[in-house]
Amino acid sequence: MISSTPVSPWLPDREALSVKYDSYSPHLQILLERLELKLRSCISVSSVPTYKSRVKGFNSYYRKLLRNIPDDITQKTDLPVVTDIIGIRIICAFLEDLSVVEKTLHDCFTVYEVERKGADRTFREFGYESTHVLLAIPEEMRSDLVLPEGLIFEIQVRTILQDAWAEVEHELVYKSEFSPFDLPLKRKLASINASLSLADIIFQEIRDYQNKLNRELDKRRGSFYHKADMETELELPRLESQLQASPAAAAEGSAALSYVQGTIDDMILDAIEAHNAGNLERAVSIYSAIIQASPNETVLSVIYKHRGMAYFAQSLYEDALKDFLLSAEAKKDNFRAYYYIAIVQSVLNRNAEAVENFSASLALNHYQPYVYFRRAQSYYHLGMFTEALTDLDSAVSLGFNREEEKQLRKQIIKKIDTL
Repeated sequence: MISSTPVSPWLPDREALSVKYDSYSPHLQILLERLELKLRSCISVSSVPTYKSRVKGFNSYYRKLLRNIPDDITQKTDLPVVTDIIGIRIICAFLEDLSVVEKTLHDCFTVYEVERKGADRTFREFGYESTHVLLAIPEEMRSDLVLPEGLIFEIQVRTILQDAWAEVEHELVYKSEFSPFDLPLKRKLASINASLSLADIIFQEIRDYQNKLNRELDKRRGSFYHKADMETELELPRLESQLQASPAAAAEGSAALSYVQGTIDDMILDAIEAHNAGNLERAVSIYSAIIQASPNETVLSVIYKHRGMAYFAQSLYEDALKDFLLSAEAKKDNFRAYYYIAIVQSVLNRNAEAVENFSASLALNHYQPYVYFRRAQSYYHLGMFTEALTDLDSAVSLGFNREEEKQLRKQIIKKIDTL
């Protein structure tokens, strides 16, 4: 007995579907643009993602429809929908961004389904990886548009390297008449994908390190500026009493370090964490160990700057000044080094020298509102009130709108009025 193959109750009329699909296409394109605009306004990650979007061409739509004809479809359906008629790919730089994007999609849209391609593979297997999210069309996006009934859209979220692999794999495997069957060729493809997956992990580890370092740097930089603000308000006689002794050399030798392993990056992070924890002698010792290793001039400039900040935190101003000068000497375009030199000089009431170095910093980078403000302070102490007001105007024009600026401006005007 010959068994009959089940036949779908509805067979698509290709020509009729093509005409109907073309009639929807302009509306689908407008909808696509609206959706991408909303996504760009909603999604915020550490690095700006790349968006690739498209309305599926009719031939691709028809092939997919033939592979996935729903059992309950009827002839009354004017255009059967597939899940990715509208498709948007969001390509991120780092693995951490993927979860941020996915959470944002849940917050801004109605999510029907999330599928993580490749998540079911064992640690021995490598291949296509991507997060596919099916979402509802927001009602406000449908305004003035004629759209197929039941339309949804699909978003794919990948890293740059996952996207690169998917594109190449698609060309080699899915669009080719010949797919690799031999084990050596399969191993080569697997090894390439494994390398890309490892690269993604390494990039993320570097990013995590940078984020941690930046947090520590921000904390340390904030404490440095706070101390500078406090010290410039002190009376000079009281300040100079703190400058008589300089136990810097003792501090350097008091905690000798032996880094058998570890990179300069590890040592810098260790030192900054020690600084932020108040263990300033340890921070100085680590920086000194790096300097003794004779790194290149760029690294030297950074390390002298860091050690100078540790000395500054201990009120060892002459030692801090010496290190900031060495930082500028090692890298003459280091505008922050000149800024720090000037800060110490202003703390030491050497305002004429401070003005020179604030100016040197601004010559390298004009867009530093804090530098204009601090130079205005030095001009004020030098009795150069017109120059001070000009610098305050420059600081405000660059966004420096703080109470300190208003107070200094009032003091300058009072001084001018008494002349």
